[in-house]
Amino acid sequence: MCWMCDHPEATIEDALDNVRTIIRKHGWAVKYVENARAPWAYTIGLHVIGLPELLVTGLEPALAGSFLNHVAGVVMCGTPFAAGTRTTLEDGLLVETVEVEHPDAHMDFAIAIEGPQVTARQLVWADAHGRMPWDRRFDGGRSAQPVLGRRATPRSG
Repeated sequence: MCWMCDHPEATIEDALDNVRTIIRKHGWAVKYVENARAPWAYTIGLHVIGLPELLVTGLEPALAGSFLNHVAGVVMCGTPFAAGTRTTLEDGLLVETVEVEHPDAHMDFAIAIEGPQVTARQLVWADAHGRMPWDRRFDGGRSAQPVLGRRATPRSG
């Protein structure tokens, strides 16, 4: 359940303060957005140290959070995920990064905390057959993973 759901008396400013506390404690926070068609999640806190925020679509909450926390940790250790980078993570998952064209449309808490200049990279994940969502055979049509920007020229990461 979401923090606001657990605290119905809270204001948006209370929720933002909660996120700020998490960022102070851990270096970044992850915000999950429920959506019936295709949920998404994103980091908050990387921008203030000069890095783009990370975003993922189409994953359930626990998986999205774990995925973003793992990749944020890798990025914090100095591994850049430039737009167009295609890499295989430790667990064998193939991802390609895409520059998010309109972070303000998807990352309201990041914008509220870090300002309108926030940049973000989407971590686009491949299905079990290594196909990306721009392949019409992606996941046999079972999953929705909207891509929120244009692909850059792919390069190995």
